[in-house]
Amino acid sequence: GSSLNTAKPVALLARTPQDLDAIYGMGLACVIPSPLSRPPQARVCVSLFVRTACFLLSISRVADYTEIRRAMKIRHFLKASLFTVLLAAPALRAAETPSAIDPKALEPLKRMSATLAGAKKFTCRSHSILEIPAVTGQFLTLFSTGEIAVQRPDKLRARLGGDAPAFDVYDNGATAAAFAPGTKVFSVAKAPATIDAMLAGLQEETGIRFASAPLLYSDPYRILTRGLTSAVVVGPSMVDGTACEHLAFRSPGVNWEIWIETAARTLPRRLAMTFTDQPNFPRTVVEFSGWNLNPWLGAGDFVFRKPAGAKEIPFASVLKSAGR
Repeated sequence: GSSLNTAKPVALLARTPQDLDAIYGMGLACVIPSPLSRPPQARVCVSLFVRTACFLLSISRVADYTEIRRAMKIRHFLKASLFTVLLAAPALRAAETPSAIDPKALEPLKRMSATLAGAKKFTCRSHSILEIPAVTGQFLTLFSTGEIAVQRPDKLRARLGGDAPAFDVYDNGATAAAFAPGTKVFSVAKAPATIDAMLAGLQEETGIRFASAPLLYSDPYRILTRGLTSAVVVGPSMVDGTACEHLAFRSPGVNWEIWIETAARTLPRRLAMTFTDQPNFPRTVVEFSGWNLNPWLGAGDFVFRKPAGAKEIPFASVLKSAGR
């Protein structure tokens, strides 16, 4: 009885070499973890096995043929049942493991997404830190700036600059254009029906993931939580003097963090991504500022005007020319 409260091998119950042979024959000579480390269901099963093993040991010296046959039947039952318990043990432990997704981490994300989805138009600025591979294999750190304008459901303008080569994207609902000012190359194509379709097509065609793109979708929450495997609240933080809630998430291929204003607007102020499906896990950090949820935007703000001397090339080649 007292042996159930210790982490001892069942083989220690044996008092003679014959006892040890009997236990090994039952398949019970294994180390049983401490009862405190097992779920209640597993503790009950192990307890029954140990008690039955002790019973078998107590009758192992009985010469009565009936008792020996009875012991053999129990032995076969135990071997089959122990195998079942060992298979079920991970599931029993998993049943008691808390979920990796904390609902408290999802609540600010829902509020932020509702704010962005409810804005028929908005503008903001961004400052980014990008890690890009050099020909030597080393990652280089570049600082980028951006200006974004969105008018739902089908108009988008993004102008990116800084250390990274300049790159512009226009979508006026009829045509979509990409332009690399540094090399004066551009591409124009028929625009998809929505910003969502344009962003998805951009990633599919180029293979490039723009860190801030999920925030531009009509339903940011659906995009951000797709395939989510963990979500935790890191705690309060300050971004440029603004009180924020720091949250951390994991999804297939990317670990990401977001800092969301705790004020009524609940807007994103910082986004950090580590791309775990790429060599050396490159990181991108984007800080947002100057949010305007009711800007004045004219139809001409989303129209690409071809500069003199610019050359048209395939869409994906524009990004390559811009070094993005």
